[in-house]
Amino acid sequence: MFDFKAIYEASSVGNAIDLMKQYPNAKIIAGGSDILIKLREGKLTGCELISIQTLDELRGISIKADGSIRIGALETFSHIAENKIINDYIPVLREAAITVGGPQVRNIGTIGGNISNGVTSADTASTFLAWEAVLELVSYEGLRYIPISQFYIGAGKVDIRQGELLTSVLISKDSYCM
Repeated sequence: MFDFKAIYEASSVGNAIDLMKQYPNAKIIAGGSDILIKLREGKLTGCELISIQTLDELRGISIKADGSIRIGALETFSHIAENKIINDYIPVLREAAITVGGPQVRNIGTIGGNISNGVTSADTASTFLAWEAVLELVSYEGLRYIPISQFYIGAGKVDIRQGELLTSVLISKDSYCM
């Protein structure tokens, strides 16, 4: 069984930020494919969890007014692989998404989790690096945008500051219309 202290369900991105401030050592959980493995292995014994799974504001794939493609952090690999915008403009991302694990993992695993873990085996990271993606993070200090090439600072280490939440991945029109 999983040994964690508590799980808090965020009702909005703002509420998730509040919960991260209230429980600064808590781990964010969405799909859970990586966190649950760490819990089962005993690496996070007694931790607190903040679930963002129900936050629809972190879902969706769209083309913004400036032509950039926005992918919400809670988009699953299955949704990415099936999305018309991705298939029309960034089909290589579809190919990366369908190589992730098996169907069960693709149905629950999120793009935000895949990026945020900083693991060297992140299936979509190299695609986002090639497309010069920019990550959108939110905190009490507001929005911060960081190129994915600067986000990864070492194996398993990413530039997410205390109290920040990855909300979306942005790919500029200049990148995908090369």
